[in-house]
Amino acid sequence: MSHFQVVVIGAGQAGLSTGQQLTHLGLTPGTDFLILDANDGPGGAWRHRWDSLTLGAAHGIADLPGLPAPGGDDATPASTVVADYYGSYEEQFQLAVRRPANVTKVEQDRIFTITLDSGDTLTADIIISATGTWDSPYIPYFPGIDSFQGQQLHTKDYTRAEDFAGKRTLVVGGGLSAVQFLLELEHVTETLWATRRPPDFGVEKQSARWGLDVERRVRERIASGEPPASVVASTGIPARPDYSAGVDRGVLVSRGMFNRVLHDAVVFGEPVAQAKYGWDPLPAGTIESVDVIFWNTGFRHSLAHLAPLKLRNGKGGIDMLDEVRVARNPRVLLAGYGSTASTVGATRAGRRAARAAVELLQNTTN
Repeated sequence: MSHFQVVVIGAGQAGLSTGQQLTHLGLTPGTDFLILDANDGPGGAWRHRWDSLTLGAAHGIADLPGLPAPGGDDATPASTVVADYYGSYEEQFQLAVRRPANVTKVEQDRIFTITLDSGDTLTADIIISATGTWDSPYIPYFPGIDSFQGQQLHTKDYTRAEDFAGKRTLVVGGGLSAVQFLLELEHVTETLWATRRPPDFGVEKQSARWGLDVERRVRERIASGEPPASVVASTGIPARPDYSAGVDRGVLVSRGMFNRVLHDAVVFGEPVAQAKYGWDPLPAGTIESVDVIFWNTGFRHSLAHLAPLKLRNGKGGIDMLDEVRVARNPRVLLAGYGSTASTVGATRAGRRAARAAVELLQNTTN
């Protein structure tokens, strides 16, 4: 078939949750709706994570609706567990996933036309984009960044700690991934940590209020028309003994943020004047030689395929009617966008996007 009532773009947590809910609401996989996935196999973004990101380091994986996530040894690579789990999920709910199917653009006349990088096209009445952020790594601009003659890489590019052996590595970013990499790299490379603000250590993640506060902050940006801030960047760093020990050893101590890049070094700027745990900024003008700049600076939502639909406002954001419905085009739904980009929010977004899609189809029929 080349036409479907609903096409879901992405087979990660949000996309699979959407597919399961569409099935639950009476749509037939492969006939009424289709899921497109750019990957060669199941697992979504988890499929590309490095082997040292184990179940223990990932702090577990989220349940998909109708099938709890499997347990496992904390030392097992999360990529392996999630790929197997998502594959089993697709089979159990008989979700029709076409892969590899990388969507390059979505256009609309009366209906939507979806073009794949293979040149193939298919059409749909409703689009649900659940493409996440993994394919859109973000590296901020600094004066001189193009002149750096050492190595630069992003979280997305990481493979193994041994690649950094014998080098001096600048880790940039205040999130959990930066903390985990600093601990992983300390035995093979001399590390230096750069953050704009003091690290937010000691967050109690078990608090229900904590999760609500994180999502509220992201929703506020969307409501104002701004591009959403990363949910991960808003979560802070959980209280753990190994993290506290890392601060005590001097590994997890931020030296502030640089404001200029030289061909083999960075120049630190005026620090935030604040005394806090894990924060010991260098004086303005300090030059630190580095061989590697490792950017742990987050991701942006992967929505380039929707550019022909002109969904963005003048601020670069997308005005939303709620967590999944796009104001400028009600037949475009976003699952895992903004406040639903977390592991908890992605499943919720799948349910809401599926319900919204079925309501649209029913209203069209009536």
